[in-house]
Amino acid sequence: MAQRHSLYSTFDHNLVLEFSASKPPLNLQSTRRRRCIFPEVRNATTCEYCLARHLPCVKAAPKGGYYAQREARLHAEQSAPGTDAHDVYSEASAASALTDTRLPHMALQLELIDLYFQYIHDQFHSLFHRPTFTDDVANERIPAVVLFAVFALSSRFSNHHLLTGTAPWQRGEQFRIASENLLNIRHVSIVTIQTCILLGAYAAADGDIDVENLYYNTAGRLSLLLDLPNQPASGILERELNTRTWWTLCMVDVWSSTAVKLPRIMPFASAMPLPMDEIPFLSIRPHSTLSVDPSPSTPASPLMAEMIKLNRVLSGVIDFNRRCVAESLEGPALEAGVRELSTKLDDWSAQLPLNMLDTQESLQWFVSQGLGRMFAAVYLGYYHYGQLLYYQFLGADSSMPPAIVARYAERCKAHADRLCDLVYRTFAIPDCKVLYATVAHIIVIASTVQIHTLLFSSNDTEINESKSRLERNFRVLLELRQYWTSVESAMNRLHAFHETCLRSKDNSFVLDRWLLRFLVEFAAHMEFKPRVEDPSYQALLSLPDPTEEMTWTPHQQVD
Repeated sequence: MAQRHSLYSTFDHNLVLEFSASKPPLNLQSTRRRRCIFPEVRNATTCEYCLARHLPCVKAAPKGGYYAQREARLHAEQSAPGTDAHDVYSEASAASALTDTRLPHMALQLELIDLYFQYIHDQFHSLFHRPTFTDDVANERIPAVVLFAVFALSSRFSNHHLLTGTAPWQRGEQFRIASENLLNIRHVSIVTIQTCILLGAYAAADGDIDVENLYYNTAGRLSLLLDLPNQPASGILERELNTRTWWTLCMVDVWSSTAVKLPRIMPFASAMPLPMDEIPFLSIRPHSTLSVDPSPSTPASPLMAEMIKLNRVLSGVIDFNRRCVAESLEGPALEAGVRELSTKLDDWSAQLPLNMLDTQESLQWFVSQGLGRMFAAVYLGYYHYGQLLYYQFLGADSSMPPAIVARYAERCKAHADRLCDLVYRTFAIPDCKVLYATVAHIIVIASTVQIHTLLFSSNDTEINESKSRLERNFRVLLELRQYWTSVESAMNRLHAFHETCLRSKDNSFVLDRWLLRFLVEFAAHMEFKPRVEDPSYQALLSLPDPTEEMTWTPHQQVD
């Protein structure tokens, strides 16, 4: 036990040093107090918390914490005079070089399109046919409202001199505003649907779940109005794009609606056929009316189809975890629910063709086809959904049968370990590195599983491996942070979870409403409603606002 504590203390010291170096020091006084909550008595002058502890009641949120900074932002927004988009971003060099309504020159457009297909498309969503879309951009056939929304997502990855003077996570704002200015939801069409999905993805990566849900719901409603699955199409390409757009909406509806606790709007049992394999899809020619049959010699590549199958399992996992919390499931009911979903995950893996198994050879082959990141995204989903399903068994109490607890806890650890290792493999292979925003969220969840091993394992090999993964995960998060504003919040939540484990490790992995939100929500400030009944979770209240901490030096490189 002493050795385990020493290893964990070493990790804790190193993590705190690195994490502290990336953010300004907290005011110690502000971290020692909670938000004042006044009793329901008229004209009360002191809150119950401060009165009971003989503390001066400051009648305000902790300084430097999320509440105070949120209040300051709201006050600034309410008191600021109206400004247009150009004024807001006129200080950024890229924004001053490009107007709100004028597209950038063609060379930059094509660069941003290429970056979009490298780092965003087929990982966030699948909406376009890359060869046709790129050709249409070059020939100025793509509506500006779509292009600006694409650039909003991809410009953060550019090294173009018009953009490098602005922090990567801020570069998309000018394009986002331009797209929103051009968006007309009265235009019920596939263009409006695609634009809403793109802007929803931008909001999701920015941690703005309300706006994200607004855009995704608008896109979903429009697709239902158009009856997209049965929309007349001019050829196989248009029909396939309708199929992919429809299924994209079905997938994002599962996790987007979860974040705001609203009902899903897309039909669960859709009769829409699954998308075709990726390689035949990319070979389709515009206006072709003939079906495309994959060559018998071409390995199977049903990447989006497999994502959709897994997304159906994710929907079940989210619903089951909610039920576990709401009904306090235990015993046979809990075991039966987990067994059913576990079987679905196993069945998904068993039906895959050999070249779709998660091996280094398969990954390298898909990279050679330009599909490496999409292949990785399939398995990152699989491993993440598994860790979500089994996570509660890390904190199961003694009333659960020990054999069940141990079996499912080990499965959770296995999924988390493989998720981490897959991310590392993509970082080691050219043209394969996964940098989409959701990676930060799933890496944070996997990191908490590593923390569990450090706290409870007595195996030195396991402890050392988990310590190494935590350190590597932190460096992955640092790289992702330069591109996505939501990553800072993910890092804050990991740090806060780590602190709670040090103070109350026995309760940290118990599935309650707070932990359920921690597992499934992508909100930028999920710590807004911490476990207020447990003093161990008060560290969450004093976390600084990540948007206030981020700094950027032009041409900065991350190793």
